[in-house]
Amino acid sequence: MDTLHKALNGVVVVVPFLGFLAAVSLLWRDSVGWTNLAILAIGYGLTGLGVTVGFHRLLTHRAFKTRPAIRYLFAVLGSLAIEGPVITWVADHRKHHQFSDREGDPHSPHVGHGSGAIAVVRGLVHAHVGWMFSSAGRAYQRRYAPDLLDDRGLRIISRLFPLHVVASFLVPFAIGYALTGRVVGGLTALLWGGLVRIFLLHHVTFSINSICHFWGKRRFRVADQSGNVSWLALLSFGEAWHHNHHAFPTSAFHGLKRWEIDPSGLVIAALEQVGLAWDVTRITRDRQLAKELSPSR
Repeated sequence: MDTLHKALNGVVVVVPFLGFLAAVSLLWRDSVGWTNLAILAIGYGLTGLGVTVGFHRLLTHRAFKTRPAIRYLFAVLGSLAIEGPVITWVADHRKHHQFSDREGDPHSPHVGHGSGAIAVVRGLVHAHVGWMFSSAGRAYQRRYAPDLLDDRGLRIISRLFPLHVVASFLVPFAIGYALTGRVVGGLTALLWGGLVRIFLLHHVTFSINSICHFWGKRRFRVADQSGNVSWLALLSFGEAWHHNHHAFPTSAFHGLKRWEIDPSGLVIAALEQVGLAWDVTRITRDRQLAKELSPSR
């Protein structure tokens, strides 16, 4: 990874964190209104679903089909999360699945970090954020994402990623300014709807790479260390049912039991109900039983 790429990733990691610290300071002094929190929540929801439904389940794993306009809308929303250009994100994630928790996995906490307590910490740091300075964006796109490269609309969206970064901050500023008529209103909306939103969404996403490959419950036969982490499920829009996902990567639904709440799956189901999604992949109970670990294990 070249120095410029590392520097840009450093900015993406550090600046939202500094914004989060500033926001905590304002919150402590009761300087935050419901308007800014609403901008944060709505922005978090839209861009988070852009990643989970769009980047992940639709574009990476092709868990359902939809119209081009919906596909491109989710690609743009995911780009506004500032987790990288859509084609780069998909290529990295497909490579992760090919080598999950083995040599070649871009962000495994288990590979190449030695043994002992220090190695555990080193592995978790690498999986959470360290990989962004060593292996992010290095998956060969023509090998791992040829279908996206052949889609002219997705190529354009991916190339426009720098504009999506600008828009990710400009949109909350514009909304805040429009609602308050004051520049300071725009700036506080930018802080909460921009920096804080990105900080929270990034670290929830990063936690799927780190926490969900180190802790969690497992009930299927899989070749990696993925786990289901229930307390992270809502914040991650269902992505924290990560063991289920690695057992059945093409499933549109990561929550496989009634109590495994999966907001992204609910969105896909809603799209299906109104005719905007079809060929939705579901895992039958028989397929689940065939892959379950025996009670003795």
